[in-house]
Amino acid sequence: MSYNTFGHSFRVTTFGESHGAAIGCVVDGCPPRIPLTVADIQRDLDRRRPGQSRYTTQRKEPDTVKILSGVFVDPAGGEMTTGAPIALLIENVDTRSKDYADIKDKYRPGHADYAYDAKYGIRDYRGGGRASARETAARVAAGAIARKIVPGLTVRGALIQIGRHRIDRARWDWAEVGRNPFFCPDATMASVFADFLDEERKRGASVGAVIEVVADGVPAGLGAPVYGKLDSDLAAALMGINAVKGVEIGAGFAAAELSGEENADEMRAGADGRPRFLSNNAGGVLGGISTGQPIVCRFAVKPTSSILIPRATLDRYGRETEIVTKGRHDPCVGIRAVPIGEAMVACVIADHFLRQRGQVGAAPAWPFADEAESDEQALPARAEVRE
Repeated sequence: MSYNTFGHSFRVTTFGESHGAAIGCVVDGCPPRIPLTVADIQRDLDRRRPGQSRYTTQRKEPDTVKILSGVFVDPAGGEMTTGAPIALLIENVDTRSKDYADIKDKYRPGHADYAYDAKYGIRDYRGGGRASARETAARVAAGAIARKIVPGLTVRGALIQIGRHRIDRARWDWAEVGRNPFFCPDATMASVFADFLDEERKRGASVGAVIEVVADGVPAGLGAPVYGKLDSDLAAALMGINAVKGVEIGAGFAAAELSGEENADEMRAGADGRPRFLSNNAGGVLGGISTGQPIVCRFAVKPTSSILIPRATLDRYGRETEIVTKGRHDPCVGIRAVPIGEAMVACVIADHFLRQRGQVGAAPAWPFADEAESDEQALPARAEVRE
């Protein structure tokens, strides 16, 4: 099986299956002398961990991470990366493969069962094997490392829609995200989500969700104008998350409804001499290159395919049959996709940051920095030109 690695300068290779002995990843390209402890990684894994509420799978996995290589413990200087590959291991401790015995010959509609069988001639029916969202724990671990590479970078995610229920953006509160089991920034809608998911869970059904990820502190100049666009790499990374069926950057599909003057992010000179954008429909990326504004991404996650409601399907012999998927499954897999989306965005930004450093030595300076002796002297002239 190929294509288990993503990234260029910051490369992540994941391994393992849902019901195997362990999952994990190898992170290559991380610069040396970056402080890194198990606690730094475990913090993010705990946010993704299953079994923390009745709205997620009840599989009890502690997701305890072990650092096998790439970090040097110096009694005098703490724990730091060495520049060597960082190998991370997360053991599976609560597999119940017998739950899948009844469906070992049946294809779950909406799942990757048939596609895997068609491609490889073999599939792991125990929780989906490599196709399981269990693999994403390794991505979250890698994302914890990526967050530490770009100075001043903050990546935050929130769940903004479950089914047809959407948050009120006027009530957005980042502090609220950590106070409810949905990573929801709207306290009022979090209560609606709870009631709605209780109903769906009792029906044995599942629903989809939309997640928004915002990255602040991204320097201008990351990305490339043709085949290494920052937004295209972000889209690919987010589409690569299990069950994701759509990605937007900035205004996304809503941009099709805007006029040219509405969509254009107008600019003025800021007090610090840097450009001040009056809007962010571009989502922080223009021409494939970051503008210094917040990077804003959204992605849609389809309903969990493993449900208790009978559905028509085929078995691997081509016979028509019905299927009911028992076991422990998320009624809305989009909830735990929030830290996964954050991790993938962090990995892409870290990768482009290191590419930029390798090409020009650092993030580019403000382009007008050499035009005057100081920002105070430069500002009036620039403002006059732009008027």
